[in-house]
Amino acid sequence: VRELETEVEAEQRRGADAVKGVRKYERRVKELTYQTDEDKKNVARLQDLVDKLQLKVKAYKRQSEEAEEQANGYLSKLRKVQHELEEAEERADISESQVNKLRVKSRDAGKWWTETIIQASNLTPSQATSAAATDTMFM
Repeated sequence: VRELETEVEAEQRRGADAVKGVRKYERRVKELTYQTDEDKKNVARLQDLVDKLQLKVKAYKRQSEEAEEQANGYLSKLRKVQHELEEAEERADISESQVNKLRVKSRDAGKWWTETIIQASNLTPSQATSAAATDTMFM
């Protein structure tokens, strides 16, 4: 009887240990299930974040392309204005040169008229200077 009691006690201990083991594994399964659920939630959140960031990247890329197009347009306008400025400066230089040539011709013509008048009227040199000054005032 004693031997049977010892066997029963041993069997009860093994049963209790088995129940403890099962409970331990059940807790572990619950923990792993919870951890898996949390991981799935984190993956979903991260995927959502990735999607949002990809949309932002696309928007930034579009803005960058638009800014580049605008910059190219401004650069084109700048080149055109620079070209027009260079042409205007060239025309101004030509005009200034022509004005200077006309001034020289005008002075030469004034001298010629003065000399002609002096010769024609036989004025004194001081009178001729007065006549030349008057002549240049009317030109």
